[in-house]
Amino acid sequence: MEDEVVDAPGDSVAGALRRPSEEDQESCAEGLGEAGPAGVQDTGDPAVVSEEMVLAGATGDDPPPTEEEEEEEEDEEEEEEEEEEWNGFLSGLEGPGTEEKEERTHPEWSPGDPVTPQHVLQLKGYTEGYLCSPADNIYNINFSRFKIRELQSGAVILDIKKHSPIDIKEVVEVDPGRFIQYQFSPTFLALKEIGATLEFTVGGRAVNRLRLIERHFFRRLLLKTFDFEMGFCIPFSRNTCEHIYSLPDLDPSTIEEMVASPMETRSDSFYFANNQLIMHHKAQYSFNHLEPPRSLGQ
Repeated sequence: MEDEVVDAPGDSVAGALRRPSEEDQESCAEGLGEAGPAGVQDTGDPAVVSEEMVLAGATGDDPPPTEEEEEEEEDEEEEEEEEEEWNGFLSGLEGPGTEEKEERTHPEWSPGDPVTPQHVLQLKGYTEGYLCSPADNIYNINFSRFKIRELQSGAVILDIKKHSPIDIKEVVEVDPGRFIQYQFSPTFLALKEIGATLEFTVGGRAVNRLRLIERHFFRRLLLKTFDFEMGFCIPFSRNTCEHIYSLPDLDPSTIEEMVASPMETRSDSFYFANNQLIMHHKAQYSFNHLEPPRSLGQ
């Protein structure tokens, strides 16, 4: 008696289809009873292939795939996985989350598109114009006081009260409420920390997630970005908040240039509510005055 055994994929199918003897069939039947649905006796010996099993594999509706078909299927699966990974990255389905995805992916902005915090945080320089109009201040936010103090000593450096007749004469606004010029002494650049207090009123609509982003430049050099969350403001309210500014460490040559170049130090202040730009203020600074600090128009 000779058993027909499949040892490896290279064995002949014709050999496997050779009809076994009756004794072989009985042996296979016993093996099927012991091994269960797989139809292979688990004895450690090479599996004996019955005629029914081989014929089912050779003539069934789903013939075994060829090597070329298997390779094509693997390539398609890899392409699908790559597409899923790419789509997941773009849609924020993978990774740490949407907020972090927004911070690391900055699509190109064009005029007419909404201005987002991510957009202003990646600006390369001081803006030439305004990124929103006064009409965008739909919450009717009005600033009534701006005070700067040196934190260590508590000395007041600047205090502007908008509705005081005396201070109005000292502050000449070229674009009312949106542009101002400040004159400081050179010692201002030696300060480490200052506190800036804002007093403002809100109209008839509640303000949610009020946020201020300031970008300070000397010519094309970004000095520092400040990002403050002011939170929620109820309608018809008067609000006061103080922001702490840790001023940048500047090298002596940069300080010398800033003192010698009045009004070439500039800043953009962007106010957002619910991530929508509602106000854009601009300022210019000089640091060559020996008088007490003040603010002027052009």
